[in-house]
Amino acid sequence: METAMKNSHHFVLVHGIGGGAWCWYKIRCLMENSGHRVSCIDLKSAGIDLSDADSVHSFDDYNKPLIDFMSALPDNEQVILVGHSAGGLSVTEATRKFAKKIRVAVYVAASMLKMGFQTEDDLKDGVPDLSEFGDVYDLGFGLGTDCPPTSALVKKHFQRTIVYHMSPQEDSTLAGMLLRPGPILAITSARFTEEQEDDRLVPRVYIKTLLDRVIKPHQQDTMIKRWPPSQVYVLDTDHSPFFSSPFLLLGLFLKAADSCN
Repeated sequence: METAMKNSHHFVLVHGIGGGAWCWYKIRCLMENSGHRVSCIDLKSAGIDLSDADSVHSFDDYNKPLIDFMSALPDNEQVILVGHSAGGLSVTEATRKFAKKIRVAVYVAASMLKMGFQTEDDLKDGVPDLSEFGDVYDLGFGLGTDCPPTSALVKKHFQRTIVYHMSPQEDSTLAGMLLRPGPILAITSARFTEEQEDDRLVPRVYIKTLLDRVIKPHQQDTMIKRWPPSQVYVLDTDHSPFFSSPFLLLGLFLKAADSCN
């Protein structure tokens, strides 16, 4: 029992746009059954958070639940911080503010941009281009129709084809019931400054998803090349390996955690 406690970790899991803490239900079950501690975050307007995505206009507001959670952690505790998809931006901001509380940062098919969205190249590399599938988004215009959209949600009949094409049918059905519009104006406003350099103290691991139709493999490769992580792992999965390959994903999470010994 003492050895098991010594080898256990605290994982903090951050969802992507439109998702929520519920995305991690398989991984959470596997981790807790293996003796690990797991915290799944609902960002602003996601999951059971009651905020309206069209009212969330800044990245600081959107990411506040994660920042509050990290602030409340004891100073002597270190977590494995995991971000999926747009959750990678949340992870990057946290590494800059709480480097000493993060054992390793793990990016799963995620937007891994050192400075956030500063340039056209950042948007090209870190934002999904789903134009090949046609008119896929339901858009919200919280600031008026003459302003850029404030929220987006992939239309239900596209969700399985684009996001969950290798996932069990029951999981894509669950996602269709629980996905909510994501505050795209807030997310694409994520920008980080040169002054915040503590992120260099945090090892980063990137998990590539080779059959991803959302953040394409070439986008992932470009972000890895631009800001090389400590390790790169690979999964032959869609954009949602927490559904399509939970056991392999768990193994890579544990490998990432143990790589920092």
